Parts: sequence; structure tokens; C-alpha cells
Amino acid sequence: MLVEQLINGVVLGSMYALIAQGYTLIFGVLDKLNFAHGEVFMLGGFVCLASIALGASLPVAILVAAIISGLLGLMIEFVGFRKFRSPDAHITAALSSFAIGLVIIDLSQKVWGAEPVALTLPGTLQTATVSIAGLNIVVLRLAILVISLLLMFVLYGVVVKTSLGRRIRAVAESPAKAALFGINVTRVNQQVFFIASAMSGLAGLALAVRTGYANTDVGFTFGLKALAIMAIGGMGDLRGALIGGLLVGVLEALAFQWGLGQLADVFVWLFMIVILLVRPAGLFGTLISKDVRA
Repeated sequence: MLVEQLINGVVLGSMYALIAQGYTLIFGVLDKLNFAHGEVFMLGGFVCLASIALGASLPVAILVAAIISGLLGLMIEFVGFRKFRSPDAHITAALSSFAIGLVIIDLSQKVWGAEPVALTLPGTLQTATVSIAGLNIVVLRLAILVISLLLMFVLYGVVVKTSLGRRIRAVAESPAKAALFGINVTRVNQQVFFIASAMSGLAGLALAVRTGYANTDVGFTFGLKALAIMAIGGMGDLRGALIGGLLVGVLEALAFQWGLGQLADVFVWLFMIVILLVRPAGLFGTLISKDVRA
């Protein structure tokens, strides 16, 4: 049914948006792209798998995945970005993060193998359904959607309303001026990487829980789409990442509904091209929206 496909698309889009907001958060502060971000997403699924295999409950696995993904983000910031803060170091930082991503993939394949690994949840968690307006919706997918949206709205609130958000916006505006006002720029960068990576890891966990397996190949695919989503919504705009992610998820779902599932990725990239032709700065019109710039 069309409605069911649209629901699936919104759930998928919420995971895209989680990754894209992480990209946006880092890009907004450093003005640089973290090409290892997709691999952090991938690893979140495997951390969940390993935690459950060791006997942890799903809530504990979620907490562990968030913490380990955040710590991995701190490592990426230290190795790939801390020494390359100057405006002319874009290529160096990008190549460094790309290399870190390749290392993460290789190590993951050494540990878990190159083939997808099944994730078994306890009880009927993966199959339980609830009836809403005559539609049988898998409870797990509904929970993924609600939690993903909640995380993104909390992130928006943190960036706009809290003292941490004010420090983030100050560093995004000008690291040199922020330092003059006593802001620890390095600490802010670390906080941004931790938050963005934790969100990406949770998105990877959500995908593994939704599909029933973890795969070392998903980081590259989802990472590229998250970059496209960031461009569609507007570079550096958290709202754009949310809206862009949901739009891409729905677009893919409609492609499957129309029997064009094999062309779903093509539609996504064509959609990005059309949006950028019409609005080169993305849907929200400005490259960096200062009130929500992270």
C-alpha cells in the first residue's frame, strides 16, 4: 500500500537525517567535511550486535553504541582534524578523514567479515505490530521514527537555546573571535564531534535493528546520501538536514512503490541535481543559517 510505503520512507528518511545532521554539525563548525562519518554510522550497528551477543538488553546496547560512536568521533577529531584547522587545509582534512574511514572499514571486516551479520533481538521485538487507522505498523519502526525525530529536535534545541549551543555558534562564526572571548575552541570541536558521531552511531544501530543485520558496506552508501541530503537541505542548516532526509526517504519509498526500486539511488541524485539547479544553496536558501548554524 502507498501509505505503508510512505511510512517506511519516513522511517528511512529519519535515519538519513540523523547522519546528515551529524555532517551538518561538523561542517558548520569546522567548514570541513568528515568523510569518516559514514563509517561511524556503520560501526554503530556492529556495536549493537556485539552488545546484544554479549547479553546486553537493547536499551543498554543503544547507550553503548552512542558512547563508543562518540568516542570514535573524538579520535577522528584528534587524528584527522585538530592539526588541520586552517582555512586552506580542506583537502588535507578530507583526505585524512577518508583514510580513517578506510581503516575503520578494514578493521571491521577483520573482526566481523565482509558479509552481512544477522542481528537477533530478544522476543518478538522485530515483529510486534500496532494498528493505527487500520494500518498494521511494526512497533520497532515506529519507535525508530519517534526516537530519531526526538534526537534531532533535542539537538536543534541544544544548538539554539543552551550555553553549549551559543559556544558552538560562536566557534562556527569565528574560532579566533570565540577564543578571544574565552571559549575553548578545541573543547567545542570535541563536543561537536562527540555529539555528531553519537547520533550517527545511533542511526547505524537503528538501521541494523530495522533490517535485522549489520553490514560493513552501508557506511559508504549512507554516508554519500547524507552528503547529498546536506546539499539538498542547505549546507550547515540543521533544519535542512531534517527536511532533506525525510524527502529522500520518501522519494526512495515511492520509487519502490512504482516498481522502480533499482533506480531509487538514481532518483536521489537527480533530485539533488534539480534542487541545486533551482536553488544552488539548497532548500533553505542560504549556505549557513546563522540562527541554527552549528
